[in-house]
Amino acid sequence: MKTIIMIVTLVALAFFVQILQAQEKSVQPKIEQLKDQKEELLQKEKEALKKEVEAINNKLANNEITIDKAQNLKEEAAKRHALNIENKIAIIDNQIALLDRNGLQYKSEQNPEVWIGIGAKGKENGDILFGVKVNTGKEQKIKYDIRTYSNLIVAFGLNNALVDGQSLDDSDYKIAGSRFFELGWAWKTRVFKHTNFLRIKYGISYQSNGLKPTDNRYFIENGNQTELQEFRLTLDKSKFRMDNIVIPIHFELGPSKMKETENSIRYYTSHKFRIGLGGYFGVNISTRQKLKYVDNGDRIKDKIKRDYNTSDLIYGLSTYIGFGDMSLYAKYDVSPIFRNTEVDQHNVSLGLRFDL
Repeated sequence: MKTIIMIVTLVALAFFVQILQAQEKSVQPKIEQLKDQKEELLQKEKEALKKEVEAINNKLANNEITIDKAQNLKEEAAKRHALNIENKIAIIDNQIALLDRNGLQYKSEQNPEVWIGIGAKGKENGDILFGVKVNTGKEQKIKYDIRTYSNLIVAFGLNNALVDGQSLDDSDYKIAGSRFFELGWAWKTRVFKHTNFLRIKYGISYQSNGLKPTDNRYFIENGNQTELQEFRLTLDKSKFRMDNIVIPIHFELGPSKMKETENSIRYYTSHKFRIGLGGYFGVNISTRQKLKYVDNGDRIKDKIKRDYNTSDLIYGLSTYIGFGDMSLYAKYDVSPIFRNTEVDQHNVSLGLRFDL
């Protein structure tokens, strides 16, 4: 019995020694990694200081600041980055000391996190508009300058048609009843390196342009011509709609607020005036007509999907002007609504646009 106990004890001691050796081996690479981080942070701080000095020199060259001011700013930047290096190296040295003394049980890393939501707040990079954000615990590198942002576009308002030689007062379509809707995704890129006054805004949108004919009329196809004709019964509703997929491109002008730190520079246009000038091009994906009427006591709803000789290629001009996220929005289809007509008709829209 004593022999068995002795053997078991020796085996347990050998196993324990192996664990300690394995732990020591696993600790050493982590310590070496921390030492490498010290070199990396030195290079990062030097590079950040270099960029900051270059920015100060640019301001001096553009006569935005005086020589004395530039010198003071450089001295402040040098002191700040020197303190950053001192503090960060102290943190790493403490981590090395803890690992060397206690092993991996004192290893400190971020806990993995998952963010899911619409409009949720992210810890590092701001809002999450749609989707999922996962933090794996690894260090996230912050990009110094982000020149391109993206956002959701929603627009709606009144729609009508401009006819050559005819004013809107004599329009064949109801002013209040004819409407448009637009939903899209847009990217905004800063044009110049050191100013955000001019941006290019581009993206992809779904546009729906609706027209409601006056005087109890509806559209019919007469060969390669599309004409308005009076309906045989009293219409409760007559609506014509074109659905398009377009690529809008605008030059956006307006002031912005710059926020600069030692690690990043950002330009914000929220709560600022802006104006956009540009246009769009795309294709017509659907044309349909909806009629509602009563026939022999029965309520009838006809939904007719046809070509109606509408233009396949869509292109036009658009502009918006506003403050913050909301703008007054206008667009005009240079392409005619119908092909092969004696008098061209062009969609024109006026409403509100929201850059969310």
